[in-house]
Amino acid sequence: MHKLTNRPIHRCPLPAIGLILALAFPSGLAMAQSRSQPVDDTQLKQVIIFGRHGVRTPVLPNTILNTYSSQPFPDFAVPGLAVLTPNGSRNETLLGAYFRLRLLQQGLLTGQDQADAQFVYLRANGTPLILGTAQAFAAGMLPAATVNINSYTAPANDPLFNPLNAGVATLDYRKAVAAVNGRLGDNPQALATAYAPELALTRSLLFNYPVNQVPVPLTPAGKTDVTALPITVAAGTPALPVDLGGLTAVSYAIDPLLMQYADGLPAAQVGWGRMSSGDLLQVFRLYNQLLDLEFRTPYLARVQSSNVASHVVRSLLQAATGSTMPGALGTPSTKVVVLVASNTNVTGLAGLLHLDWLVPGYQPDVCAPGGALVFELRQLQRTGEYIVRALYITQTMDQLRNLTVLTLDTPPAIAPVFIPGCSIRNATFDCPLEKYVELSKQVIDPHSVDLIN
Repeated sequence: MHKLTNRPIHRCPLPAIGLILALAFPSGLAMAQSRSQPVDDTQLKQVIIFGRHGVRTPVLPNTILNTYSSQPFPDFAVPGLAVLTPNGSRNETLLGAYFRLRLLQQGLLTGQDQADAQFVYLRANGTPLILGTAQAFAAGMLPAATVNINSYTAPANDPLFNPLNAGVATLDYRKAVAAVNGRLGDNPQALATAYAPELALTRSLLFNYPVNQVPVPLTPAGKTDVTALPITVAAGTPALPVDLGGLTAVSYAIDPLLMQYADGLPAAQVGWGRMSSGDLLQVFRLYNQLLDLEFRTPYLARVQSSNVASHVVRSLLQAATGSTMPGALGTPSTKVVVLVASNTNVTGLAGLLHLDWLVPGYQPDVCAPGGALVFELRQLQRTGEYIVRALYITQTMDQLRNLTVLTLDTPPAIAPVFIPGCSIRNATFDCPLEKYVELSKQVIDPHSVDLIN
C-alpha cells in the first residue's frame, strides 16, 4: 500500500479520441457493426473489476441500533464499526480465487503469480474496510505474489472514489435536493405509501410481532420507530449528499440484517430468528431505494461518478491502442484493473451509464457485498475489432453465508449487462469500443474529471 502522488488536478474533457481511434485502428479494422455473433471469437485483452467491499460490521454502534428494536442487535464479535469480518475476508479470497480461474481460462493470467502481478493494477479507497477487502481479494487472485495496492493515505481523499472531498467535483446541494425531489413529485413522504408493505415488515421485525397483527402494537417505551420518521429531502454531506430523513434511518436499521445473514451468524441471531431470506429480500427494497435516489439520480451520478467513468474509458482505450493516456489506470500493458470501493461508488457509475442487472436472491441493481461491475475489453479475432462487454458478478447470499468455494463449474451469480446507447443485439450485449467512447463523452461531466493516472 502506498500513497498516490498528489499532483495538481487538471480538469479536461476527453481528448480528440476520434483521432486517436482513427490512428490506432486502420480502416480495415473499423469498429464492430451491429450484428449477431453466434460464436464468441473474441479474445480478452483487459478486464476492469469494480467491486464493493466485503461483509462488514454495522456502521452504527449497537448502543444506537438497540434503540430501534425491542431486542438487542447481535454482536458480530469483531471490534469496531464498518470493519471487514473474518468471514467477509474469507469470502473475498474465495471470489478472488474464482476470478483467478476465470482469467486463467481466458488467457489473461498465466498462473505465474509474481510475473502476472506486473500486469495487475489494484486500487482501493483508503479505509481499513476497503483496503482489507482488496488484500483478501488479491490473496485469492494471485496467492503466490506480493501485490501492491494503490491507495491514498488518510486524511487525503482519493479523487476516484471521493471526488467531492478531493476537490475534483463540485456538487450544488440545492440542485441535488431539487433533482431528488423532482423524482418524487416534490412529495417524498409518498414513499411511505409506495413502500408500506416493506415498512410494515421492517417494523414487525424490529419490534417482534407478526406482520399481520391488527392493530399493530405501540412503539415500546424508550424506543424509536424509524419506520414512522418523516421522509424528507434536504442537503446532506459529501458521503451522503442528500438527507432523506426517515428513509436514511431505516437503511441504518436494516443494513445489519443483511450482514448478519451473509456473515453466517446463527439463524437465531439473523433478524432475531424471525426473518426469512424472502423477508430480507423485501425489506432491502428500502435500502436500494435510498441508494438509487442518492447516487443514481442523473445529476448526482454525473457529478459524483464522472471521474471514475473517465478513468475506466481511458484505461480501456489505453489498452486497445497501446499508447499511454492521461487519466488511465496502470500502463498500456496492464491486463487486470481491480478497483475496490463502496456500493455507493458502484451504484453511481451504474447510474451514470444507465446500467441494470438482476441476479438470483437480490433485488434489481443491488451492489452486493463483494459484488463487482466488470468491464471486459475484447478483440474479435476475425477482424481485430475491439468491443466492451459488461457483466455483474457476485456471490449469492447463500454462497456468502456458506463460504462456498467457487469454481468454473460452481460459479458466483453472473449477469450480462446491457449498455444503453451502445450494446448490440447479441447474447453478451457487446458494445463496440468506439461507441463506448462516444457514449462516455456524452454522459461524463468534463468539469468533474481529473487526468491523474
